[in-house]
Amino acid sequence: MAAAHAEAASPTHRASIQATSTPPYPSAARIADSSCFPQYTASLKCLETNHQDKSKCQQQFDDYKECKKREREARLERNRSRTLFG
Repeated sequence: MAAAHAEAASPTHRASIQATSTPPYPSAARIADSSCFPQYTASLKCLETNHQDKSKCQQQFDDYKECKKREREARLERNRSRTLFG
């Protein structure tokens, strides 16, 4: 539906849609770019397999949460090691 909307939009509006849908930094571009993508897909697959019964997927949720925590800590460490004037 978004593609149909973009096709019907004026060229100016279409450019603004494209500009706002892409983040300014690649690490947040897509979940598929994350190192936690396997844990993310495993949790979704678990939900699908267990008919949305979240209680049966707690391990997958915990794995994903821990991965995101490690990913965030690594990003913060990279940012700490950067200098503004270096």
